[in-house]
Amino acid sequence: MGLLNKLKGEFVDIVEWTDDTRDTIVWRFPRYDNEIKNGAQLVVRESQVAVFVNEGQIADVFTPGTYSLETKNLPILSTLKGWKYGFNSPFKAEVYFVSTRQFTDQKWGTQNPAMMRDADFGMVRVRAFGTYSVKVDDPAVLLRELVGTDPRFQTEEVAEFIRQSVVSRAVTALATSGVAVLDLAAHQNEIADRLAPIISEDLKHLGLMMPRFVIENVSLPPEVEAAMDKRTSIGVMGDLDTYTKYQAATAITEAASNPSGVAGAGVGIGAGAALGAQLANALQPTAVPAPAPPPGAAATAPPPLPGTTQWYVGENGQQVGPLSPAEVVGRPGVTPDTLVWKSGMAAWTRLGDVPELAAAAPPPLPPA
Repeated sequence: MGLLNKLKGEFVDIVEWTDDTRDTIVWRFPRYDNEIKNGAQLVVRESQVAVFVNEGQIADVFTPGTYSLETKNLPILSTLKGWKYGFNSPFKAEVYFVSTRQFTDQKWGTQNPAMMRDADFGMVRVRAFGTYSVKVDDPAVLLRELVGTDPRFQTEEVAEFIRQSVVSRAVTALATSGVAVLDLAAHQNEIADRLAPIISEDLKHLGLMMPRFVIENVSLPPEVEAAMDKRTSIGVMGDLDTYTKYQAATAITEAASNPSGVAGAGVGIGAGAALGAQLANALQPTAVPAPAPPPGAAATAPPPLPGTTQWYVGENGQQVGPLSPAEVVGRPGVTPDTLVWKSGMAAWTRLGDVPELAAAAPPPLPPA
């Protein structure tokens, strides 16, 4: 009885593969030294193909279904074995199960940026990344070209080769697309759809194909993106005048948060006053000319005289103005050392150093 059980154990009566992984492409049935019994059941599930190999030569291929292994189901193997009139004894053969489902979420990306010519920016460098799916197109070719005698062939064993093929094709497609960099996001799906059959043709000699190819993102170098962001910010502000006021307000906020302040930096009072005047002028609203009075109506206030220069005077750390030149030199307490400023001057200046005011300025009072 024990000998009978031993003999039964040496014969394989069910040949099947229940895949419990997500990355196995080919799996060899572990027959070892056992023989497949005549009439054994072969179970090939959906998304699988079973390939019989005899002494290194591919024989019969079985698609999904359940088969009783007999001479009529193994015509090629029967011919190779010389079974002209059928066989009734167990036989030896290697059985490879090939998964024909799609292996999704395979990553790709450009390690080095690709150069492309753009109508707006000239020569630019772009990077791209995305995903793809791969599946077996011809199991026999796959076994001959890649698997060999590998008992478990997984996606990681061919992923790098596929990634290199994908990157090469993607870089060429982006560089020759003729699409502006700013419009790539709107056309990346179209480019990806054109690439999928091209890459599939590249992989055909390995028995593989690429059903789906996805470009997730095309990016520019960080410094180019920063320049584009600043340009966009200016566009959002509306015009340069508004942007200047925004920058001035930001500078005041940053100066206020600095404990040392302007004085701690060692800047003189004149430079500090000039900075304050410039910021104040930047924050002033843009002058809008008053509407003309209706015909026959008296004007409420006379307009400024044409050609009058507007001056500002620094008194006790405060600016006073605008004043005409006569008002400046006739103001009580004004001396040649008084700081003055007008539009166009880089900084506050001693009145005595301004020729058009120094001649009319009174000398300082003698000491009591």
